[in-house]
Amino acid sequence: MSDFHYGGQALLEGVMIRGRQAMSVAVRAPSGEIVLHEERLPQSGRRWTRWPFLRGLHSLWETLKLGMRALTFSANVAAGESEMELGTGGMIGVVVFALLFGVGLFFVVPLLLARLTEQVITAPWQRTLVEGLIRLGIVLLYFILVGQLRDLRRVFAYHGAEHKAVNALESGAPLEVEQVRAFPTAHTRCGTAFLLLVVVLCVLVFAPFGALPFGWRIVSRVLLVPVVAALSYELMRLGANHAGRPWVRALLSPALFLQRLTTRPPDDAMLEVALAALRRALEMDAEGKPTPS
Repeated sequence: MSDFHYGGQALLEGVMIRGRQAMSVAVRAPSGEIVLHEERLPQSGRRWTRWPFLRGLHSLWETLKLGMRALTFSANVAAGESEMELGTGGMIGVVVFALLFGVGLFFVVPLLLARLTEQVITAPWQRTLVEGLIRLGIVLLYFILVGQLRDLRRVFAYHGAEHKAVNALESGAPLEVEQVRAFPTAHTRCGTAFLLLVVVLCVLVFAPFGALPFGWRIVSRVLLVPVVAALSYELMRLGANHAGRPWVRALLSPALFLQRLTTRPPDDAMLEVALAALRRALEMDAEGKPTPS
């Protein structure tokens, strides 16, 4: 069993696995061949990237950048290409757009909708709670709607394959399809679980600002996004480190249940792809030294 928390991301017909020193991507090409892409990860020497809370923001930014590069590669392979075509400027632009879209949809829109209830709900803490319920509803509706798209249903199945592979690794099982098949499609460190934590913590973090004028409430939501993200990261990290304890599993059960919306049972071909990415990440961690940043 590894002492490092391997994790990844589902892609178009593929899986990305991030290791300690490298990122590995495996994608099923139209020909049926598994195409691999790998990158050494620069290791930051900056001390602040290991500080609590700040490390979460750094990790989330790096995850966004790596995920976008991996997604670009998988899309190119699916289209019959094998090289990434999105430059650094384009990559940053896409990441910034994704962040703005996410902040608008999941932080600002719930506040705008909650404002419609202010004539009947006057207590600030009650308005914040209603806002939180609306935010949860938007998250659930978003997952349900995108899950109806055929291509994204396959991405969700690769999501399940990634989780099965990582669960097998953390259980010390052989990384073979026959053994990995039996593991669950849910995992405690999933991005879906992270989103649920964000929804819950938003209610607590935003509550002290519920009596502000409406314009300032919008500003507070935007400015507090990094605070909520950092807190969610630390709680998820803490939960992952103690996931074997029954009371921790009980607290994590809603997040594990929610993953039924974002994962699907994968077929054996998808498990082969996830395992190819995981094995290569493990090999690269074992064979090479990190690239200095």
